[in-house]
Amino acid sequence: MLEVSGNFNSRAGAKAIWLGLLESAGRVNPGPPMFSKLMPQEVKFFDYFNAHAELVVQGGRALAVLVDDLVNGKGGVAAHAKIIDDIESRADKITHDTIAALHTTFNTPLDRDEIHQLITRMDDILDLTQDVAQSIHLYDVQKLTQEACHLADLCVSCCERVKSAVGLLNNMDNGPAILKTCEEIDRLESDADRAMRTGMAKLFREEQNPLQLIKMKELYELLESITDRCEDVANIIEGIVLENS
Repeated sequence: MLEVSGNFNSRAGAKAIWLGLLESAGRVNPGPPMFSKLMPQEVKFFDYFNAHAELVVQGGRALAVLVDDLVNGKGGVAAHAKIIDDIESRADKITHDTIAALHTTFNTPLDRDEIHQLITRMDDILDLTQDVAQSIHLYDVQKLTQEACHLADLCVSCCERVKSAVGLLNNMDNGPAILKTCEEIDRLESDADRAMRTGMAKLFREEQNPLQLIKMKELYELLESITDRCEDVANIIEGIVLENS
């Protein structure tokens, strides 16, 4: 009988012992064993998070360029919308891959619910970014306001801070810096609330075309909602840090 010794508390030790037992029974051959397919595989979830966060920033910046072009009377809405669609599709794949990995990964660096919430809430940011671009295109908006431009800039600032916070998340020693970044996102979301209300007030005072008023009101609300989704991500990240610190 094969004498078994080793540290069963170590995952690597347990794997070595199992492989030794199988080899002694003649059930595995030298080289990459079939049994290894059943062992826990390391999935770099933080790489998924960072890749998705980078696309969130790219989408926000692309939307800001679209809005700025319309503020300055330039065209190209369809081309800008296509760029954002492509970014959102790439982000969707990362979200799908992350969720699929949750079903096949034995050990995860964070709670499974936290991973699922974080990646899906980040995806919500890009979904709304796409909604704004598509609405501008479908509503045939030819001109946007400085208030819309300001809101788009606040969206970019929120997206950039989401990326910063996500990039620090792989090390809980970064907890204070992460929480500070999340506080900045909360502040920017409040700024966007005020900017939207200011824009609405001006819109109802000055806009004479009812159709244009309806279009702009919805666009203001959609732009502000992007910062709301960024705040949702910040709240999830804050919870992760407080739970794991």
